[in-house]
Amino acid sequence: MSHISETIKELHRELEPYGATLVAVSKFHPCEAIAEAYAAGQRVFGESRVQELLAKQKELTETQPALVSGEDPIRWHFIGHLQTNKVRQLMGRTALIESVDSEHLLSAIDTESLRAGTVTRVLLQVHVASEETKFGMLPDEFLNFFAERRFEALKATHICGIMGMASNTDDTERVRSDFRRIRSLFDRVRDDSSLGLRDFDTVSMGMSGDYRIALEEGSTLVRIGTSIFGPRQY
Repeated sequence: MSHISETIKELHRELEPYGATLVAVSKFHPCEAIAEAYAAGQRVFGESRVQELLAKQKELTETQPALVSGEDPIRWHFIGHLQTNKVRQLMGRTALIESVDSEHLLSAIDTESLRAGTVTRVLLQVHVASEETKFGMLPDEFLNFFAERRFEALKATHICGIMGMASNTDDTERVRSDFRRIRSLFDRVRDDSSLGLRDFDTVSMGMSGDYRIALEEGSTLVRIGTSIFGPRQY
């Protein structure tokens, strides 16, 4: 059994008790690696660049169509920073856009979804980490968006939950605190029955270096790339 296959199976076993889903982050890795992971039972893959995602979908459609259009096809998640001028290209191409980091981007997605006659599933990305470089809504922005019911203006976009990253640090207590805060923000919105949200059930947090802590703090979706595929192939 190859490293990719073995790691996929190990991760599936590890995530099962938590009821969490594995997103295999395939960015910067070839379609051959994706096919290998698929053969090991992986179905959800994460990409962070629009052009790379579209190129891989095209290549797999031509070389291994069963992976993208068969009875049990790949479900693509977009996990990178999405520019508004690239939104139109993604419509109908993803099962979930995890990285909606502003209301401006959310509005653009809704406009293009409506134009394309589709409904786009998204997560709102929040920023709780110590680094200023990470994208996302601030916690108060996230809570106010729901408290003021601005989500009701959406016509073709479904908000399924929250996504976030912990601080890039060896301080595991800080990492745990960040994840706990992300989960707390999710819980506050989910538990507010006055909002009437449907299928608001996803907490995407945790990557190769910290996913075990994320699972302990309530993640339902972990994004793992390096542990599965090895170093990025630029």
